[in-house]
Amino acid sequence: MIDIKLIRENKDLVKENIKKKFQDQKLPLVDEVYELDIKVREVQTKADNLKAEKNKLSSEIGKLMSQGLKDEAEKIKSEVSKSNEEIASLEVEQESLTKQIKEIMMKIPNIIADDVPIGEDDSKNVEEQRFGEAKVPTFEIPYHSDIMATFNGLDKDAAGRVSGNGFYYLMGDIARLHSAVLAYARDFMINKGFTYCIPPYMIRSDAVDGVMSFTEKENMMYKIEGEDLYLIGTSEHSMIAKFKDQILKEEELPITMTSYSPCFRKEVGAHGIEERGVYRIHQFEKQEMIVVCKPEDSEDWYNKMWNYSVELFRTLDIPVRKLVCCSGDLADLKYRSCDIEAWSPRQQSYFEVCSCSNLTDAQARRLGIRYKDSNGNKVFAHTLNNTVIAPPRMLIAFLENNLQEDGTVLIPEVLRPYMGGTEKLIPKK
Repeated sequence: MIDIKLIRENKDLVKENIKKKFQDQKLPLVDEVYELDIKVREVQTKADNLKAEKNKLSSEIGKLMSQGLKDEAEKIKSEVSKSNEEIASLEVEQESLTKQIKEIMMKIPNIIADDVPIGEDDSKNVEEQRFGEAKVPTFEIPYHSDIMATFNGLDKDAAGRVSGNGFYYLMGDIARLHSAVLAYARDFMINKGFTYCIPPYMIRSDAVDGVMSFTEKENMMYKIEGEDLYLIGTSEHSMIAKFKDQILKEEELPITMTSYSPCFRKEVGAHGIEERGVYRIHQFEKQEMIVVCKPEDSEDWYNKMWNYSVELFRTLDIPVRKLVCCSGDLADLKYRSCDIEAWSPRQQSYFEVCSCSNLTDAQARRLGIRYKDSNGNKVFAHTLNNTVIAPPRMLIAFLENNLQEDGTVLIPEVLRPYMGGTEKLIPKK
């Protein structure tokens, strides 16, 4: 959520930002908020003037009573009573107007960075840099679910009978590899100075509204029937919400945390659920990283965070590239974002495995996350998030890039301690 001062002082900037995101249907919201803001401040001023007048009259009552002028005092009491009624009415009106403003403001997108590429959708995202040599082997790379099948590692048929489409059983060496990658990613981030966290997997609606736009909520989140609880789509949700309505100490910043959690997503939209493999599914596990910091530090942290992703994937012998997200591909709360995409030798192209975002103070305003600066001012913090690793999608890149012609899969040296010293996986069939 942006600062309403931007709309008061520079409506055109806010409207231009909406146009850059190709959300012209939201342009009328800016004028609507502008007019409501004028009205709510007029109501506030009227109420303040009435309170001042009431206080003045109230002080007169005691004087008149002490002078024995009871009738005059009663007249003033009547005026004070009328003022109280009018003030109460104005306060109700102010509360209603403030609520309307907040609801509209939560639909207006965050201001994006000046250097974000302008484009309608992810087809206009811009490749910025590649890391590692993207090799194509001389032998054919099978589909990832077929690779897993050679290790008796994937059972989607049973999962379909138990849970429906979009779920899976991972078995044996593939399940162990899945857990090993998560454990390695956890320790990788701890060694970067991040505090390890296992967060709640369900959060209340006010926390959901604080961390994401209404459209994202509708398309992603599973609601627990009969309760004010949602299953998290990523642990960023509950990790950022941990600081809801908190006044942090400046010396505590930056707060850097890495978390493990299962994630649950409806995956409503054009992409849908993949029936054959495990690329797009309803349930997966993930290691995440978040940062809560001072505004002047957020861009430095953004660059550190996506670089951590690159470094981690390169230690697993997986080539990656950085793809800068264009304006139309940015969720409403994002100031800037990039995807780290892994090389797929089978498809001879890259696919997303991490997403790093700087949300400036958009989440902090929704959630009330502030800190006291050296002058005693309460300042909204900046929040950032990035995927560390999200298997089983990450396993696709791992298996394809470490698969050998004889069907074995090499285990990179850094991962072997998490695999009991195993140097390669040998197919069962």
